Amino acid sequence: MPMLRKTDFLPTTADEMKMLGWQQADVIIFSGDAYVDHPSFGAAVIGRTLQAAGYKVAIVPQPNWRDDLRDFKKLGKPRLFFGVSAGAMDSMVNHYTANRRLRHDDAYTPGGKHGMRPDYPTIVYSEILRRLYPDVPIIAGGIEASLRRVSHYDYWQDRLRPSIILDAPVDMISYGMGEKSITMIADRLNAGEKIGDLHDIPQTVFFCSPKEAGAADASEAIVLASYEDCLRDKRLQAANFRHVEEESNKWSGKILYQGAKGKMIRINPMWPPLQTGEIDASFDLPYTRVPHPRYKDKRIPAYEMIRHSICMHRGCFGGCAFCTISAHQGKFIASRSKESIMKEARKVTEMEDFKGFISDLGGPSANMYGMGGRNKEACKRCVRPSCLHPKPCPNLDNDHSPLTDIYRSVDSLPGVKKSFVGSGVRYDLAMAKSKSEETDKANRIYLEQLIANHVSGRLKVAPEHTSAKVLDCMRKPSFALFHEFKDIFDRVNRKYGLRQQLIPYFISSHPACRETDMAELACITKNLNFQLEQVQDFTPTPMTVATEIYYTGIHPYTGEKVFTARTEKEKLAQRQFFFWYKPEMRESIRRELMRLHRPDLLEKLYNHNHKNKSRK
Repeated sequence: MPMLRKTDFLPTTADEMKMLGWQQADVIIFSGDAYVDHPSFGAAVIGRTLQAAGYKVAIVPQPNWRDDLRDFKKLGKPRLFFGVSAGAMDSMVNHYTANRRLRHDDAYTPGGKHGMRPDYPTIVYSEILRRLYPDVPIIAGGIEASLRRVSHYDYWQDRLRPSIILDAPVDMISYGMGEKSITMIADRLNAGEKIGDLHDIPQTVFFCSPKEAGAADASEAIVLASYEDCLRDKRLQAANFRHVEEESNKWSGKILYQGAKGKMIRINPMWPPLQTGEIDASFDLPYTRVPHPRYKDKRIPAYEMIRHSICMHRGCFGGCAFCTISAHQGKFIASRSKESIMKEARKVTEMEDFKGFISDLGGPSANMYGMGGRNKEACKRCVRPSCLHPKPCPNLDNDHSPLTDIYRSVDSLPGVKKSFVGSGVRYDLAMAKSKSEETDKANRIYLEQLIANHVSGRLKVAPEHTSAKVLDCMRKPSFALFHEFKDIFDRVNRKYGLRQQLIPYFISSHPACRETDMAELACITKNLNFQLEQVQDFTPTPMTVATEIYYTGIHPYTGEKVFTARTEKEKLAQRQFFFWYKPEMRESIRRELMRLHRPDLLEKLYNHNHKNKSRK
């Protein structure tokens, strides 16, 4: 790869703009993340997309909001608009643990340094920009704005908040994957239209008149319960969420309206899934694939994880109750062409630090590439939030042969010693019986090839729990399927003389989970010879089914009440069962199981008589 210059990147300073001969930028993006010019970083994607459309785009990464605000002034005002993004994560997830304790690092900051962005950067950055440049349009985007586009529960403040557009003085939110929306916004503003007149752009949120909502056609729009009504009645918030999730996962959703604080917001539906040529165009932009030279030799942890990885598709049809992917990217899969993927793979091999190993050929879920419904018309009518739960959709074509073809083609490239699959694998998808014996055979070949050739010693999968009741609430398959997959994994390892590990992910304190469920999980995983390490407490994040259950106590789809551990004591009582094998946890677990009147589980965990143990 040739030596890169600052002019190979989008400018971040006035001097860099001068190097390009610019007097003024058309668009200036303020981002809570460091600027990494890579297709996995949203600011770079939006910046490069607008650049390809002919616009002059500058980025101000991680501006200092505490001083005299020079970072907000240094590039002046843009000709068209400011873009504001908290970054690749919701800032509160980035800053705080599941127990609301402050994290000490930030993966999207040079050196992993904490404190380089405020809480709620979308609000803080836009408030500053509005004060400094009151006449310049501000468009909010990124995960934080996207998932807070409607009334939502904020776990860190433990309260229901209105759409973030009520708190951040922005003109519009561009939610979801924003290439098409942001280009259309730029083109319309460039043509002389006013920001307040742009009412027909998909995947945008803005203020409208209550009269418009009142006159909306029910076949084209849904008027949600107002924010104030949701505050009074949690059942209304739960009902709202079901509408939002279903419309977000439709091929062609309805317009949503919601009143809040005396105003009315309009949420336009998502774009239909990107066509192959459209997603290729985004990934084929001239990214340098490295951090901006301003960071010199500083390490950016999030970049280190993906520097030699390749994302092959967007979207996820798993519909997991605790996951936000479909709310942001949609459930329909948009897959890149093989040519585009191979082009990026060749580019990775040219990186000067490449040692022959591609760290991930994946996506939001590693093995959904190229998949969708056989009958597209049926997909266009579908309102299911998951194509896999409660059982795989009979219309789903789960043929994995395009994946195996790409794996083999990438591995055949000069300079590639091996490619790995680091993204999460949906084993239930690969194991699901299809209507075709040819497809079932292809999927068996996929699993064997994956395990034999593309595991970096440890394959991570996510059964998430062992309890049927909890798994159903999570929208995950029966744990019996994990047993079957483990048998396949062990058999392939024996066949090829490998000693690889299967690393399962589990979650505690998820809605519907009680302490006895966690104790049984400990017993079951012990019998499978696992000492769990990939574990986490459930963290309520905006716009997931599980978060709505946590806040309302009600399942949005059934109306039934669902237990959820809420206090730190309740959560720690569940979490401790992950670590039953640690000597320091034994006494606490013994006391808890005796309190729960489950000496049988104590016997299973420690293989001794609990009465004898209690006398010692």
